[in-house]
Amino acid sequence: MHRRRALKTLALAAAGLGLGATPRPPKEAPVSVQTVTGPVPPEDLGIVLTHEHVMVDFIGADKVSRDRYDPDEVFRTALPHLKQVRDLGCRTLVECTPMFLGRDPALLRRLSEASGLLLITNTGMYKAPYLPSHALDQSAGDLAASWIAEAQDGIEGAGIRPGLIKIAVNPDAELVPIQKKIVRAAALTHLRTGLSIAAHTGPGPGLEVLDVLKAEGVAPGAYIWVHAQSNPDQSKCLEAARRGAWLSYDGFPPTRGDNPPKIEGHLRAALDQGLANRLLISHDAGWYHVGEPGGGTYRPYDAIFTHFLPALKKDYPGIEKTLLVDNPRRALTPEVKKSS
Repeated sequence: MHRRRALKTLALAAAGLGLGATPRPPKEAPVSVQTVTGPVPPEDLGIVLTHEHVMVDFIGADKVSRDRYDPDEVFRTALPHLKQVRDLGCRTLVECTPMFLGRDPALLRRLSEASGLLLITNTGMYKAPYLPSHALDQSAGDLAASWIAEAQDGIEGAGIRPGLIKIAVNPDAELVPIQKKIVRAAALTHLRTGLSIAAHTGPGPGLEVLDVLKAEGVAPGAYIWVHAQSNPDQSKCLEAARRGAWLSYDGFPPTRGDNPPKIEGHLRAALDQGLANRLLISHDAGWYHVGEPGGGTYRPYDAIFTHFLPALKKDYPGIEKTLLVDNPRRALTPEVKKSS
């Protein structure tokens, strides 16, 4: 009896230590989206505006400086608008100002904490003349290495990590060499970080962007065609969406009026083509302009909620959740998307 009891005790102990059993693989860390106040589960993003700005400085990459503005004045200007959109139901706002154009993650963290709104910043670079001189000489790999470092270690030592790659392409029919290099750097960064690539594209060569990404091994689902409403040939945008890219209709005006603006027509056309699950909407608003008295005219982030959603929800039941909750969550959740 004592011997059987001892053997049973030893067996239980061995099981507890994992002896004689197949070792369990370590649990993967849960996927999270990086905000300026830290990581959050994707399901906690709530209603998201995916393309907005707080502050921009178009002085040029060689002259842009934190000494050119008073962060307290920017804070006082932007905070009421962020609180307003939070009260309208928005939970997360993606601030798309890239480096060398006025990106200030520490200021965004202050605003996020004061407004109760989750804010997301970015890594990546824009286009000439808003590129630093070293970007012209560095390889795509060198550029990507610095962006990957921001994604892994934080921006400028502030411990704030980007939740997006923000780049731009030229508005011509074909990519110019420097912007093709920027796209390649974004692709390399995506493959290491899983961050989506929001590219200021507008009327530019979005389909060529997809080809460059594919050549680097990145699937269309990693690409957000920013300012899609600005392309006069919407068939190209719709083709990109059918290939799996995101279309960002992000220039909704302050009011709707009796005649819906062109951007709403483009959005409705895409919805009618069955592309609801590839669409994002936002205002491209805010814009404290460094160098203008008082930052110029600051545009609120409210029109989608106050003027456009009522009509859209009437004609497309459930569309608010699709465009402002589900699609942004999918677009912003880090995931390496490799081309087949």
